[in-house]
Amino acid sequence: MKRRAYGLLVGVAVVMGALAVTASLKLGEPLRDPDGFLGPSWLRLPLMVVGAFLVDVLPRSLWRSRSSWSTFPQHARAIIHEHWTRDRITLVTIGLASFFVTYVSYRNLKNFLPLLAGETQDRMLHQVDQILAFGHEPAVILHTVLGEGVAAHVLAFVYLLFLPLSPASLIVWLVWSRNISYGYWYATAHCLTWALGTASYYLVPSLGPNFAYVWLYADIDQTGVKALQDALYYGRKDILYNPFADSIQSVAGFASLHVAIILTLALITQYTVRHAWIRWSMWTFFVLTVLSTLYFGWHYIADDLAGAFIAIVSVWIGGLATGQKFDRRGRSSHPTTSTSRVPVGAPVGEAPGGEGRSEDRDTAGRQ
Repeated sequence: MKRRAYGLLVGVAVVMGALAVTASLKLGEPLRDPDGFLGPSWLRLPLMVVGAFLVDVLPRSLWRSRSSWSTFPQHARAIIHEHWTRDRITLVTIGLASFFVTYVSYRNLKNFLPLLAGETQDRMLHQVDQILAFGHEPAVILHTVLGEGVAAHVLAFVYLLFLPLSPASLIVWLVWSRNISYGYWYATAHCLTWALGTASYYLVPSLGPNFAYVWLYADIDQTGVKALQDALYYGRKDILYNPFADSIQSVAGFASLHVAIILTLALITQYTVRHAWIRWSMWTFFVLTVLSTLYFGWHYIADDLAGAFIAIVSVWIGGLATGQKFDRRGRSSHPTTSTSRVPVGAPVGEAPGGEGRSEDRDTAGRQ
């Protein structure tokens, strides 16, 4: 007996889409596709896949045909045949479509937050911060230890890198995962993280310390983060007080989706990538991300802890749904399949005979 590795992934997208449509109808507000640096997500995501396809095929084809340029088309066709199999194309299509629906629904549900959620809980979260920091302000401690000049620019770069890294990392796992099930794993955990994060916004509505306690961050050097925070502040004002606003509200504190998404990426990297320097790089980036969320006042400590919890749950559930088997302490995983068909009840670490594909072996270690 077998099941599809993408069942939960598609289910998350369907539920998120249904919730967004329901909220839109209830409020009489239109659904919007949030723009990015390459335009709307329906355009930039396919563009990223096309770019990944070209990056995958062109350099290797050029390298293989270096002794005879006339053989370039032949090598390109061979590489496409080896790697861009039906299973790979299915993974890319389902993963991309599910992420598109989930993310656009997330942005719209976040946009509706001031209109649907109750009173913000910033005072309570701020009190928790002071308890955890033994009566001090976490941001003030970081500003004192790290300074408010160079550190601000470094952490701003780290924070803003999240914006392209989130969709780019998904493309990497969809296109280059050395095992098809790893691609489904990351896509499922990724979408689960956005979905659970959306739920947390409504369970504990909050603005975040920078918006609720502005004076704590007044002396930090002007950075791209400060410009982004100002834009989000005025975007929220538009939604609340301008009936003709066409902007998207994006202010929400609990839980930290920055922490959740980057920890999800770090955990999947730890389980699926063989190169130690890549794994350590991701953990370093995760630590810097946590520091940046507190340093700039995007989140309270409780927000980051909740984000970490969401990531761990998403990676674990996503792994079970996509055919990953964990050891007793959860320190390693063993895929039970290399395609989209997951055997039910397969022994731990044992892939059923005949499931492996040549493209999985050929692309092993390519991440």
